[in-house]
Amino acid sequence: MARAGLNPQRVVEIAAELVQEQGVEGHARLSLAQVAKRAGVATPSLYKHINSLASLKRGVSILSLRLLADTLERAMPGTGDWEARLVAIAVAFRGFALEFPGLYAAAQAAPDPEAPADESWRQAGDRVLHFLAEPLQELDSLQGNETDLLRSVRAHLHGFIDLELRGGYRLDRDLAESFQIHVSILLNGLRHLARGV
Repeated sequence: MARAGLNPQRVVEIAAELVQEQGVEGHARLSLAQVAKRAGVATPSLYKHINSLASLKRGVSILSLRLLADTLERAMPGTGDWEARLVAIAVAFRGFALEFPGLYAAAQAAPDPEAPADESWRQAGDRVLHFLAEPLQELDSLQGNETDLLRSVRAHLHGFIDLELRGGYRLDRDLAESFQIHVSILLNGLRHLARGV
């Protein structure tokens, strides 16, 4: 029997639930058959609410990015220097990934910069990037290199987090302490660049 109240938003929510349940690979493995089964409908019935699997995955990525951006917004301190703000964002970024590994992975997919259908996706992603970039705006000597810095910060954080989520760290050492050192290395690198040495 079909689930009452099924609509495009609810289909995306169901897909996001499945993605989260399946962890880091959930977004890649998502299928319409899974969503239909969870929704209690035949797979063809989903096409009343979505255009394709690709559009459904897009919806999950947008939802995930919005949740991540909300998390980063709550974490951003109202005061403090750029370093304190970047540390707060880094900790929140990792915290979101550990709590919602499937959704975190879905948030890493990138929209097509030229596709009109991806506009909402780009806007959701831009909001996340805003919180990653905001602390860097105080580094006056690095202005003009914002894109490079943002890519570096994102890669630095994501590299550690992705390895952690995939069980890549097996040594007997507290990962929170390792992450703290990892972020300190990032801060030192940014200070070094800002000094121009």
